[in-house]
Amino acid sequence: MVASSVSQARVWFITGSSRGLGRVLAETLLERGERVVLTARNPQQVEDLAAKYPSCALAVRLDVTKPEQVREAVKQAIANFGRIDVLVNNAGYSTVGTIEEVSDDAVRHLFEANFFGVLEMLRAVLPHMRQQRSGHILNISSMLCFAASATNGFYSSSKLALEGISGALANEVAPFGIKVTIVEPGAFRTDFITRSVVVTDTHIEDYKASIGDIRQQLRNADHDKLGDPKKASLAMIQVVDSDNPPMRLALGADAVDLIDGALEFIKAELDAWKEVAVNTAFKEIVVGGKT
Repeated sequence: MVASSVSQARVWFITGSSRGLGRVLAETLLERGERVVLTARNPQQVEDLAAKYPSCALAVRLDVTKPEQVREAVKQAIANFGRIDVLVNNAGYSTVGTIEEVSDDAVRHLFEANFFGVLEMLRAVLPHMRQQRSGHILNISSMLCFAASATNGFYSSSKLALEGISGALANEVAPFGIKVTIVEPGAFRTDFITRSVVVTDTHIEDYKASIGDIRQQLRNADHDKLGDPKKASLAMIQVVDSDNPPMRLALGADAVDLIDGALEFIKAELDAWKEVAVNTAFKEIVVGGKT
């Protein structure tokens, strides 16, 4: 059930507020009179919002891969607003390339931002939420967790790792009045692809026939997306306003269709191989009337 009225003056802490979905969410919240901690590696990129809403916005430097900046940003937020009601772990990026092509260093850097950066944020914010016995955490994942998409294996796996801890976290913090929602966006019309996707410089010729020119596929892709980031922001706010928010929130018709298809595929394979799967115990199990 969605709450009938919006709780005013909550404090939202958004990582990656300088552009894309994080920026639109921050703008939408400030327009509604809520308080927002705007974070960016270069805080000058969000100073315009802080200047426009001086009593409701705080611009803070934050690179989530630097633990000392994480702790300092949370400290500034608490000092300025006294609390953090909603943490939005939005900062992140994608590395595109086949499993063979992407270097170990690139994979580790990707996980530092998409997984370990979130882990640092959670460990810095959770003590405050536990103390106030309330809070909501939105972990921004991706619909690609449900797609075995060639060249997106490392991005998907970093988000799958995030989803893995999010489910456990939700059960761990529920007794303290803290809620967790995994947000799985589809393709939205932001600058994510042009600004936050790194294409590996290594190209193995054998993959060209099946995968094609990745750079050509990505060119102008941001501008062709149907998803409206403003509506995505309003959907996330609706989740936080809800008395019974979902554990997972798919955003976009493309995300819903992809996840539906993935679940159907998983169920079909599970059913097709059920007899083989269950008969791994010491005593044979009857499946569908057969022994």
